[in-house]
Amino acid sequence: MKREVRLVDVTLRDGSHAVSHSFTKEQAAGIARGLDESGVDIIEISHGDGLGGSSINYGRSGTPEMELIDAVSGVVKNARLGALLLPGIGTIRNLEEAYDHGVRALRVATHVTEADVAIQHIRVAKEKGMFVCGFLMMVHMAEPDKILEQARIFEEAGADYVNLADSAGHLTPDEVRRRISVLREGLHIPVGFHAHNNLGLAIANSLAAIEEGASYIDGSLRGLGAGAGNAQMEVLQAVLQQSGIQSRANLDRLLEVAEKEVQPIMHRPQVIDTDSLMLGYAGVYSSFLLHAKRASKQFGVTTKDVLMELGRRKMVGGQEDMIVDVAYELSQNRK
Repeated sequence: MKREVRLVDVTLRDGSHAVSHSFTKEQAAGIARGLDESGVDIIEISHGDGLGGSSINYGRSGTPEMELIDAVSGVVKNARLGALLLPGIGTIRNLEEAYDHGVRALRVATHVTEADVAIQHIRVAKEKGMFVCGFLMMVHMAEPDKILEQARIFEEAGADYVNLADSAGHLTPDEVRRRISVLREGLHIPVGFHAHNNLGLAIANSLAAIEEGASYIDGSLRGLGAGAGNAQMEVLQAVLQQSGIQSRANLDRLLEVAEKEVQPIMHRPQVIDTDSLMLGYAGVYSSFLLHAKRASKQFGVTTKDVLMELGRRKMVGGQEDMIVDVAYELSQNRK
């Protein structure tokens, strides 16, 4: 029996971090049209930090996200149109507004030990008939048994599947296997995986997840995403085909969209430079990278030192305001 996975593209959501949330309606529509024609299963679009994320703290969106969603919903004919929501950033009102604008798949994201804050949002989305995922972030910060405990909260709330996010790009394939295998044995719903490439392991980690039974795998064209980016979707599809793993995606179309629609608008190549590497090594939330670069420049300290201190303090998503404090403290310690 051949293995089959469903591909979730996050170019227009996680990729928003890498372009400072500057997608235009025309760019979003062009990317989404190509992705839809390529056969990916879910196309996720929202601010990088989810619905309602446009703010001073997380970064303002160049175009209001509902306008982007409208532009994309008009061209997506085959895939599910999805969005991410982080309770505390996004609200049920944001959820309902996204539904009214065409979003039909919702991933409700929490820190790996805080699944209970998503129960209300999952239930509301299910009442609307949405396809819902419980999305656990920073999964390197908890052991498999704790992750299973949290995943069961999502399952009991009605989630259609549970996704594990290596938000810091910190895990190795063996660590991914341990986490995915425990969930596959302990849940009655499918499991997915979201990789970051800060240690150069996004594709390897995604394959490890598939081998342990994960059936939903995230990727982005050209790897566009926070930190060193995500699993590069066109590379992922090529590796799946070479490994005999089935998906609905067409590699030739993915390559075309990546080259013609995504590459021209990238602010920088998604490479593993020193700062991106330190995100993965220190276990720091990938979307902290650009914030840390700005703070380090402001206070005359290295981004590497800021990231290492954030990792030592075990900072998590939602604590972006602390990055400036850390950079300031490091600058004072040098005097």
